[in-house]
Amino acid sequence: MSRIGRMPVAIPAGVEVTLNGSKITVKGPKGTLERELMNLVSVKVEDGQVIVTRDGDEKEKRSAHGLTRTLIKNMIEGVTVGYTKNLEIVGVGYRAAKSGKDVTLTIGFSHPVIVSDTDLVKIDVPQPNQLVITGIDKQAVGECAAVVRKIRPPEPYHGKGIRYAGEVVHLKEGKAGKSSKK
Repeated sequence: MSRIGRMPVAIPAGVEVTLNGSKITVKGPKGTLERELMNLVSVKVEDGQVIVTRDGDEKEKRSAHGLTRTLIKNMIEGVTVGYTKNLEIVGVGYRAAKSGKDVTLTIGFSHPVIVSDTDLVKIDVPQPNQLVITGIDKQAVGECAAVVRKIRPPEPYHGKGIRYAGEVVHLKEGKAGKSSKK
């Protein structure tokens, strides 16, 4: 048995989990998430817990067992607590500004880059050099953070660019240059 897959997922108060065939719906205080489940595992809701089981030991079923349980746990955590990714903007003159649903990034290009909020993800700018990406879907929050970081990843010589909060950028030394002896 999968060590992760066999653990039941507790359903906290205020969260409603509904199974409709191979579709699971999780409603909570922060919103609603839906997901289509794989046919390799079976899911039951009983006694305030979600239990994921499989009927065989094939590799695909073992893989799907732990994955399905983790996806359901992430859905429940998302509608109760939510997910957050923090990004830092490093560089002279690099900054972000929020206006309505759009965030304007001034990050060294000849033009400003505009990133917008979506239905699942909200981008906040608490300071001009910080971005906070929040949402209820863990995958959407992580993907949005990766897309924003990819616009201007940290470069290896000065470390300028957009990075995750706490990310360590190892800087290269640069050219050694010729010695000044003649």
